[in-house]
Amino acid sequence: MWAGRFQKALDQKADDFNSSLRFDCRMYAQDIKGSMAHAAMLARQGILPQAEVDRIIDGLEGILHDLNEGKLAFDTGAEDIHMFVEAELTKRIGDAGKRLHTARSRNDQVALDIRLYLRDEAKKIVALIKETVKAVVDKAEESADIIAPAYTHLQRAQPISFGHQLMAYAMMLLRDIDRIQDGVKRMNFSPLGSCALAGTTYNTDRAFVAQRLGFDGVTANSIDGVSDRDFCLELMSAFSILMMHLSRFAEEIILWSSWEFKFVELDDSYTTGSSIMPQKKNPDMAELIRGKTGRVYGNLMALLTTLKGLPLAYNKDMQEDKEAIFDSLDTVTMCLEVLAPMVATMKINGENTYRAAQKGFINATDLADYLTKKGMPFRAAYKIVGQIVAECIAKDCVLDTYPLDEYKKHSELFTEDLYDEISLKTCVEKRNSEGGASPKSVREQIALVKKRLEAEELKEELQ
Repeated sequence: MWAGRFQKALDQKADDFNSSLRFDCRMYAQDIKGSMAHAAMLARQGILPQAEVDRIIDGLEGILHDLNEGKLAFDTGAEDIHMFVEAELTKRIGDAGKRLHTARSRNDQVALDIRLYLRDEAKKIVALIKETVKAVVDKAEESADIIAPAYTHLQRAQPISFGHQLMAYAMMLLRDIDRIQDGVKRMNFSPLGSCALAGTTYNTDRAFVAQRLGFDGVTANSIDGVSDRDFCLELMSAFSILMMHLSRFAEEIILWSSWEFKFVELDDSYTTGSSIMPQKKNPDMAELIRGKTGRVYGNLMALLTTLKGLPLAYNKDMQEDKEAIFDSLDTVTMCLEVLAPMVATMKINGENTYRAAQKGFINATDLADYLTKKGMPFRAAYKIVGQIVAECIAKDCVLDTYPLDEYKKHSELFTEDLYDEISLKTCVEKRNSEGGASPKSVREQIALVKKRLEAEELKEELQ
């Protein structure tokens, strides 16, 4: 490729070290589509004859077809996907293949390819997140009337609908969709035509290529177009936040499925056993999601570190962007593909969640509010309820069943109506403020999320 300046071949180990084909070959479709658009522009601008460009495009279509069908293998001797395609094209159509690289560099070519590839892959990730949201929403709808304890500091705190906790994750995942889509918007500008770094003396039409490839415009500075990968970092950051949410959800599923909680039971399809302990049913898939989160974080930090000291414009260090972002894409994809059906097949044990809510005295705040509504200062009510809770613990009973005459020893304000006031069902149903924990509120949240998903589907149909 650089014959003329050099008098000897690259050392074999150095050549292997330098090569990126083993990982950038996954961008072959984007590379070929970008080359087709570039060739069409060269003909349109009169830089290359139309007949020659027709041969180039026919040759590229043939290569794309053969790669898709598995009829063509990648040449491991090629340095990267760009040189592989160019060499194969030249082999098929002769010297016309060598003219394809007119008015472009591998610097703007790779910047184009990775943007096209990430745009395609981001859509797939968003589609997987939507499937996960649907699974969460369906499970929340199923459990909207199931009473469960909510926690702070991993201590039972207040009664909620179990569906309410699930919907918290649905909201998080919707924001993850927003972050990824926002990143794609900023990424969706074509760098092709920036060439090595300074543009070209040819009369090119960058806007034509950008429009043909579905970009919103072109990069406004040729150096910036080839030398920054902030769009990779932005997507990797969004993936890291997404994985943080998946990891938190996985952690709760791990806790909920333990014998200590037994709030849910995972389907056998998403658990494993032990090689020595026959009673075990391990939440390995959830644990792997939790574990793989660190991998995605590490990829983000690796690329941030690679880019932080690079002078403009292109440097070979930037080849390190691909393995990091590709691994993050693969990891996020695997996790989402497993999580959605794992949630969909998960069984919720409402009896256990209710018992845990009772034993946690999580209606104590409601009992204090009961006294406050009858005129007692909140701090005085708080103290009395604390004393009653201590007595219940000592006598191994709960507030719902504590005798009325025992209540009256603390205050004459207590009457029979307190039991309705502090029943867990009442406590949850009363929390019907917007976004609250009541079944009514949970169903409103579900309707809101479903409406958002329908809007997303409509947007996709219009694109």
